[in-house]
Amino acid sequence: MRILIVIPIIHTEQDMGSMLERIKLEYVAQYGHEKWTEHLKSIDEVWSGIRRMIAALDLPYASVRLYQDGLPVCGKEADIVKEVTARGGRNHQLLVELMAQGARLMGTEDPDLLLQEYQFHQDALGGGEQGHENHREDQSRKLLSERDRFIAARINATLSAGEIGLLFVGLAHSVEPLLDSDILTRHLLPSLRENQAKAQ
Repeated sequence: MRILIVIPIIHTEQDMGSMLERIKLEYVAQYGHEKWTEHLKSIDEVWSGIRRMIAALDLPYASVRLYQDGLPVCGKEADIVKEVTARGGRNHQLLVELMAQGARLMGTEDPDLLLQEYQFHQDALGGGEQGHENHREDQSRKLLSERDRFIAARINATLSAGEIGLLFVGLAHSVEPLLDSDILTRHLLPSLRENQAKAQ
């Protein structure tokens, strides 16, 4: 049997880099700097909770593979994670801690699809295609679906019998239906998954 534990993530400023700067400016303009600070504090608390919950699982780390939303298959995965960790990214700090205990970091996403997604969001933030919201939504859904297919195929191909995968993935993703039938999925925060299902 193969087990995949799905861990919902919330991206921090350090994870998203310059892409988040525009979002931050718009958020601060609408809600004020104090609300932004509260928002960042709540994200930090979520990551502290995730860290504690993973530690409580007492996993056999030599048999654990780490799959990370946004981490391309490129041969330099550990360097990317360390770079984001150096900027203070909580998600990536946790990956480094788990790797130090013996877990194996896996490239998870298609670099070409990530580049397309990045360019798509840059264009949207720059105001491209004004008046074409439906087209942008369709394109965004299509890209996300393609990313999900790649992530699932990557897990299917690399998670071996007797191993446990930890998938750090945003709530918008839907990887589970695309996994092989012998992969048993568990949710670190099941209530978040239930709330998402109700919202859909």
